[in-house]
Amino acid sequence: MRSLGNTRLTRHTGGARRASRAIAVGAACVAALAALTAVPAQAGESPPLSPDALSPHAGSPHWQLKDTGSPEVRFRGLAAVGRNTAWVAGTRGTVLRTTDGGANWRNVSPPGTAELQFRDIEAFDARRAVVLAIGEGEASRVYRTEDGGRTWTESFRNTDAKAFYDCLTFFDSRHGLAMSDPVDGKFRILSTGDGGRTWKVLPSAGMPAAQEGEAGFAASGQCLVSSGPRDVWLATGGAARARVLHSLDRGLTWTASDTPIPAGDPARGVFALAFRDRAHGLAVGGDYRPDQTSPQPAARTTDGGRAWQPADRPPPAYRSGVAWLPHSRTAALAVGPTGTDLTTDGGRTWRTVDTGSYDTVDCGPDLGCWAAGEQGRVARLKW
Repeated sequence: MRSLGNTRLTRHTGGARRASRAIAVGAACVAALAALTAVPAQAGESPPLSPDALSPHAGSPHWQLKDTGSPEVRFRGLAAVGRNTAWVAGTRGTVLRTTDGGANWRNVSPPGTAELQFRDIEAFDARRAVVLAIGEGEASRVYRTEDGGRTWTESFRNTDAKAFYDCLTFFDSRHGLAMSDPVDGKFRILSTGDGGRTWKVLPSAGMPAAQEGEAGFAASGQCLVSSGPRDVWLATGGAARARVLHSLDRGLTWTASDTPIPAGDPARGVFALAFRDRAHGLAVGGDYRPDQTSPQPAARTTDGGRAWQPADRPPPAYRSGVAWLPHSRTAALAVGPTGTDLTTDGGRTWRTVDTGSYDTVDCGPDLGCWAAGEQGRVARLKW
């Protein structure tokens, strides 16, 4: 969407012992986070991350800021490979990568892209990543690296002046999609079957008509997300109704469902989605203008997005990013310019646990959760 400017794909290749340990650690960490909801907060205060409320072995979960050395950059693209490895992408054509938990960041920006705005990045591991630049016409581009960002290949440049690409998602290391705001009355879908080396526009026959003014929000790289080998969801706003579109066949045919998140204005709608499987999903959004309220910025689904229920106790303000915690069926984090919220009941209720400003959030399978945002802010969740 012009005014603003995914389930992430990572791979965990450890054996059964490592996987079992990750699940056990995940359960302990989720239990620690759940304990936070029992800590009362004073009116007007952010609930503290109190060690007294947690298991003595779980520590005190909190965001730990990492110095990226890029205070002039806003990072809305984020790919958490794990606790040690993460990629971020943002303004001024900037892409950074860390492989040591954020202690050091390498500037791996594609050359000649200083005028571009990167809004989404999908990483398969520490070496392979695909990044999306947004904008009108040829400003919308896709770049791909196979060597940790030492070299990049431009694999797509939009030549349609009516198209404006917002988000990427990948089903596996080969198959992925990108989405554009409506062109000739329908959202446009771009497809790759070779890991982002080449792209083609999919037929629009299976795409429902867009509402007047409807578009996606390039706010966090999470307006197009996937789960499993074929399911993908697309978030919208800016029109009379905030909708989520769902495809069962990798973007060939779509169905649309209304959400309870307020719309009716170009600044309102669903900004981000997260699905932990093909049935259970979360949607967050609201009104991104700081002087406007967002009374119902979160919703949930248990049927793959056919029906959406509003949160019983939503976040207090607009949220632009959301991510499920790995190895949990009920815990997730939502972030926005005014704070981070936690749910431990699958999106029914949310509680603010941090007041720092972040635009996007993502978690790797080893419980490496990261957040990124304005003024070069990147943080890792410390357990």
